Amino acid sequence: MAGQSDPHLSLFSAEEVEFMAEDEMVEIVPNMRMDPLNLLCGDYGPFFPQMVTQVPVWLAIALKKRGKCTIRPPEWMSVESLTRILESERESQDSFQVLPFHYVEISRLLIDHARDDIPDIYMVRSLVEDIRDVRFHKIETSLESFEDARSSAVRIKNLSAMEVNIVRPFVGRALQAFYKHGSPDLVPNPDKVPNRWQPAADPVQKRPLRKR
Repeated sequence: MAGQSDPHLSLFSAEEVEFMAEDEMVEIVPNMRMDPLNLLCGDYGPFFPQMVTQVPVWLAIALKKRGKCTIRPPEWMSVESLTRILESERESQDSFQVLPFHYVEISRLLIDHARDDIPDIYMVRSLVEDIRDVRFHKIETSLESFEDARSSAVRIKNLSAMEVNIVRPFVGRALQAFYKHGSPDLVPNPDKVPNRWQPAADPVQKRPLRKR
């Protein structure tokens, strides 16, 4: 797709989307005892050895780098689950399987920073890439089949953050061109529409631990 090769067509860079994904929660198994962490973005802990707890991805990675925990991959990151999802994606050309909104970014972060915590990591990485490729192909097919001149919207359910980021600016510009000669007022100029997808908080204030 155009958005994959030209980053200027996306609303956010891949790094920015990944940054937002770091607020998603994952399970960790601490190997130390530590009092609760009271941060601007929330309270996490207390932490006890071998007691599973949930923390944001960014905090899990920070603790992992310091050798303070292991990270439990989400259930959907197992080979069995990913294989089932891939088969379903291939079988159904008209719908998308339900996946976490940041499945691309979360899998990449965990593969990069918690390799020893992911069983069958190479197979997991390959399956995630295959799922992503199949879904992008289906998105392209869905957009190519858009021919209804009376419609002012494109509805594609269960897209992920990275997929939405690539598709949304393209769809806005395509619809604007599509209606230009017929009903130009149906589609607003995407360059003038305020962006409502913003990070939840100031990243500098939110993550004081990450710069140590």
